[in-house]
Amino acid sequence: MPFALLKDRALISVSGPEAEHFLQNILTTDLDALGEGEAKPGALLTPQGKILFDFLISRAGENAFRLECRADISDEFIRRLMLYRLRAKVEIAKSEQALVTVAWGKESIASENDSTVFADTRFPNESVARSYAGPQDAGDDDAWQAFRIAHGIAESGADYALGDAFPHDVLLDETGGVGFRKGCYVGQEVVSRMQHRGTARRRVLIVQASPLLPAAGTDLTVEGRPVGTLGSSAGGTGLAIARIDRVKAALDAGQPILAGDVPVTVTIPPWAKFRFPQETVSAEEA
Repeated sequence: MPFALLKDRALISVSGPEAEHFLQNILTTDLDALGEGEAKPGALLTPQGKILFDFLISRAGENAFRLECRADISDEFIRRLMLYRLRAKVEIAKSEQALVTVAWGKESIASENDSTVFADTRFPNESVARSYAGPQDAGDDDAWQAFRIAHGIAESGADYALGDAFPHDVLLDETGGVGFRKGCYVGQEVVSRMQHRGTARRRVLIVQASPLLPAAGTDLTVEGRPVGTLGSSAGGTGLAIARIDRVKAALDAGQPILAGDVPVTVTIPPWAKFRFPQETVSAEEA
């Protein structure tokens, strides 16, 4: 069973009699749909609907939740949560000894009685688990990143900048990171409008090249015009956030798509429900 110890993660606890109500009113994740033993993705947005912080959230006992996020943004995330807390009866704290292990494969999900292991629900049709009391061994981080990339799961820092992406851009609408039936939360109006009008044009795509892809941040271009930006990669496979209308126009016209000067192929993650638009615009019209 492959696994990796993620050293760049932090754990934030939010607990108290009003913890669920407090989080439900500010985060994109629908906590009514968060089961025991699950770690669901989510985000705290700007009022304009862009992602300020991304995380995985799980239940940590009665009236308690665990937010797993990037270590380098954890302090600022806590400060933002404190701003929203006001008089709510919640306690917010960061674990000083965070230990996050991820495992994948048929045996990665432990028994229902194991309270230390949580199913990472971002991976449809795959068994991926996160443990917050796992082994100290480092495991294989490169193999984990390759697995994550191959399955089209984008993460901030590696694949996009915080403050620059909408939840739809990074497929939170399709990985259970956005609750469309819950009440209001910060940025909800913008996200709901994008969902109901079908106006999401930027999406995560899987990019492939031979033998290697260039560095993250490289533009994807068609005839010199940008259509997206490359994120993380593992060998010849990587992720990009791209304008799917412009990509479709290039595919229909038989125009090559380049990452820097490297020809690439682009595909929709196989589990995703979105599709390339039927009507497209040319690069000159976009």
